[in-house]
Amino acid sequence: MKQNWGAKWKTVLLASAATLFAFSLICYPKQSLEASIRGLNMWWEVVFPSLLPFFIVSELLISFGVVSFLGVLLEPLMRPLFRVPGVGGFAWAMGMASGYPSGAKLTARLYQEKQLTTIEAERLSSFTNSSNPLFIFGAVSAGFFNNPQLGLVLAVSHYLGNISVGLIMRFHGIRKEQRQSKRQPRSFSLPYALRTLHRTRLKNEQPLGKLLGDAVRSSVQTLLMIGGFIILFSVMNKLLYMMHLTEQLAPLLRHLLRLAQLPEQLDIPVFSGLFEITLGSQMISQTDEAMLMEKAVATSFVLAFGGFSVQAQVASILAEANIRFQPFFIARLLHGVFAASFTYLLWKPLYIKTADGMPTNIPAFLHAAPGNAWNEGWRLLQQYGPLLTLFFLCLYIWLVIKAASESRGRS
Repeated sequence: MKQNWGAKWKTVLLASAATLFAFSLICYPKQSLEASIRGLNMWWEVVFPSLLPFFIVSELLISFGVVSFLGVLLEPLMRPLFRVPGVGGFAWAMGMASGYPSGAKLTARLYQEKQLTTIEAERLSSFTNSSNPLFIFGAVSAGFFNNPQLGLVLAVSHYLGNISVGLIMRFHGIRKEQRQSKRQPRSFSLPYALRTLHRTRLKNEQPLGKLLGDAVRSSVQTLLMIGGFIILFSVMNKLLYMMHLTEQLAPLLRHLLRLAQLPEQLDIPVFSGLFEITLGSQMISQTDEAMLMEKAVATSFVLAFGGFSVQAQVASILAEANIRFQPFFIARLLHGVFAASFTYLLWKPLYIKTADGMPTNIPAFLHAAPGNAWNEGWRLLQQYGPLLTLFFLCLYIWLVIKAASESRGRS
């Protein structure tokens, strides 16, 4: 009976929220259109062209057996540290390089290939999703803060926080796993890895053109879903602000900001960042009442938490593979706390000393990269990204039409 009432209340709540959202769209059509265009521009210029190559290459590497090959080689590292198979190392590296939500997509793909158990997939998805370096150095540090040097402390804190989450989530599901038959970890063996590579390739006897077409079609389809979520949450964030709900809910964050010894003026920017990291990071950078270190700590939390927009994307991807979302959400909270803490602890050695020109033990290439390569890469992405997006959307349409015609021909 209680479950029945709970289901009814859930139905009423969802219906009410959808009705309120539709009503607010009618009341604020101009603001909704502006927010929708802003989300579309972000997807069109940045998200699509930056993620698509990684998605396509990942699909091909899985099909050719390269991921299985790397899995055998990385097993001695990933199994003791994170309690996941060696193939998790590939998802981890690609997730850090390409950003949200690549880690979730690769985890779901490996799970569907039966290279991960359910618990291992939940562990892997929890620490393989992160912001990519291009966004941290190019958009946030150089773009919003106009301070490329800040990217170093943000990036180091972000990825150290991710590793810390992985080390904690290794204990997730350990009791349930102990009741199951354990997989015996293999030692490093290059001949066995090569045999695994060959066997995996032979299993997939499709021609190269078919594999490439399937990789493009699957990647673009995922990115279309991601674009829909970006636009939806951009509009939702704007409507919450227009209806003054942001001002009503933001005070709840003030108590947490006081505990963290951060200015209360960061409440609305952080609240916006909980929905969408780009807008939140930009608003935090424009808060004049906060010192730079306080802005950096708040930005680190927002980047690590990912925002409900990213989490909705991940939830959709994981749901298709029947992987639970709850461990991922808990991991994002942990990642936010870890990243903010590391930013505070590393502020003096990684920012103050390097900004003052004092000698440190940081490699020279890390000093040069924030101001040059990442910033230039971000500029080129915004300049030529739309052309790449348009080309692959046309290619996707052609592949879908071709597949449909071939299906009709066989029937």
